[in-house]
Amino acid sequence: MTAVTDQDPTEHTDQPDDDARRSDARTTDAGKEDARHTDARKAHVRTAGARNADVREADPREADARKAGTVGHSSRGASDGERAARTDSTSTSTSTSTSTSTSTSTETWDDGLIARRVNETAEGDRFPMTDNRSAAPQTVTPLVYDGSLRSRLEALRELVGLSRTRLDSRTLSEAGRVLDEASARRRLSGQHTVVAIAGATGSGKSQLFNALAGVTISETGVRRPTTAAPIACSWSDGGASLIERLGIPPRLRRRPLPTGDGESPLRGLVLIDLPDHDSAAVQHRRHVDRILALVDAVIWVVDPEKYADAVLHERYLRPMAAHAEVMFVVLNQIDRLPGEAAEQVLDDLRRLLDEDGIALGEYGEPGTTVLALSALTGDGVGELREALGQFVSERGAPNRRISADVDIAAARLWPVYATQRRTGLSEQAREEFSDRLADAVGATAAGEAAERAWLRNANRACGTPWLRLWRWYQDRGEPTTGRLPGRTQSDEEATARQRVEQAVRTVADRASAGLPAPWAQAVREAAVRGSQGLPESLDELTARAGVPAGRPPRPGWWPVAVLVQASMTILQFLGGLWLLGQIIGVMAPNLGVPVLLMVIGIVGGPLIEWSCRMAARGPARRYGLEAERRLREAAAGCGRARVLDPVAAELLRYREVREQYGRVVGTGR
Repeated sequence: MTAVTDQDPTEHTDQPDDDARRSDARTTDAGKEDARHTDARKAHVRTAGARNADVREADPREADARKAGTVGHSSRGASDGERAARTDSTSTSTSTSTSTSTSTSTETWDDGLIARRVNETAEGDRFPMTDNRSAAPQTVTPLVYDGSLRSRLEALRELVGLSRTRLDSRTLSEAGRVLDEASARRRLSGQHTVVAIAGATGSGKSQLFNALAGVTISETGVRRPTTAAPIACSWSDGGASLIERLGIPPRLRRRPLPTGDGESPLRGLVLIDLPDHDSAAVQHRRHVDRILALVDAVIWVVDPEKYADAVLHERYLRPMAAHAEVMFVVLNQIDRLPGEAAEQVLDDLRRLLDEDGIALGEYGEPGTTVLALSALTGDGVGELREALGQFVSERGAPNRRISADVDIAAARLWPVYATQRRTGLSEQAREEFSDRLADAVGATAAGEAAERAWLRNANRACGTPWLRLWRWYQDRGEPTTGRLPGRTQSDEEATARQRVEQAVRTVADRASAGLPAPWAQAVREAAVRGSQGLPESLDELTARAGVPAGRPPRPGWWPVAVLVQASMTILQFLGGLWLLGQIIGVMAPNLGVPVLLMVIGIVGGPLIEWSCRMAARGPARRYGLEAERRLREAAAGCGRARVLDPVAAELLRYREVREQYGRVVGTGR
């Protein structure tokens, strides 16, 4: 298999000495391959010349060969003389390639298939000529997530929406990134799988990249770091948008030539060669971190010297443990290990991965595939290519990658959503809050005052006139000195305000008990906002719903009692006048009748008053309880509207987000 390559001639003007020696050695290999390279370069120069007036027109025979798609055949038919001419005109062709490079690099290609001019220096021999294809638009089938993943993404979106006003943006940043990346990946091709090859300096990942492609694509060498920018290689059309999403420019995109034995087993694969993750260049590490967050799968390449590197395990493998099903861990350079050392190192690597929390795909279980190979000798590369081909053909890597991202985001959100305690506001807490507010407004005292007012009214209506006159005289003649001064109105208001504040704090603490810190804070803030102006509102309710102005209502027997009491008073007056008439001599002497009338009036009046008082206790008690109930209900309604309802709304929002969080983690709680 050969590869479609695209190399900027200005990128490798200075070559290491060992590269030059290898280049000179390769230039001595005469044969068909050299002729094929020569004619391919000529064909590419002719293509650029069609767009630049200063470039001379190419050989018509080569143009016909390109149109017929037989560049390789025409190259193989080149004569030895042409190869000699090519050797003599190396410097001329190099300058021509420089003049045509600008025109070629500005052309847009559908999926980054190599369409630029190859460096015509000795470096060009290391990167074979390209397979130029038409830039016809490709039909791309968007990615479709499975039902479970769609449900989890919808729940995560609802979760973020419900939490934006309760949690800070930093807490929700990872969840928002996952949603954005999932949405972006869903719009791109579902027939392609993007796999990145990552590794440390000197691990041989670029060599493995070339081995999988079947031809030298990515530069290898002793210079470190060798790979300075990500390089993409696509095995089929339609993956341009995926490569563009990774920010890889067209000049760094490659494409293997089609084989003659049918469809490639790696069809649908987009392979990315990354810079070293431990490179001394900060920009290289940024490339690695950025692309690792976007690809569908990762092949980690380790070598016998750095497979236990703490940077690799602590910075990358351990945080990506949830992505075990979309990771390959490859122990490269086993040709350097003698005897059974390769198996021992491989076993130790599995042990380290297990300590990192990475599930290993052994015994048919899903997990990370761990292999040992040598990219230099090719030992084990076929096994990796077969496993990679099966992995790509399943088309499930994007779903598994996004699902693992959702798992990680949900794990980071666990402290702000999960709780092991039963949360909420119990009915007992609500009743206690209402009782505290009723005490603050003096509902009990108001009821007792209403009861006393009812009894006082009954005494006035049914009592004897002599007793009422005596009480009036006592009240008027009683000195005010010696009485304890009552509390002022301001003291009573201060006490009531303190009771209200205490009631609000108590109910807020009970409602927020067991909640995660952000939601507990939201509940307390809702209670505090509701308590503002609550004492004033309670005062207004007390004035409206307290003891009604005027006299309390009278029962039906009151008029009868008043009439009987008046009759007793009249009997006293009649008996007294009768006795007075007898004393004066106006009436005949008869002491029995007037005395009897006076005794009946004097004894009957207090007796009727006492009877009315006993009969009035029941109605007075009910009247006081009714007044207390009205005030309690008014205070409870005000407290419910201002404090309990906002607190309940926050608790309801928390229950909603907890349900959505359960859907995100897949528990359905």
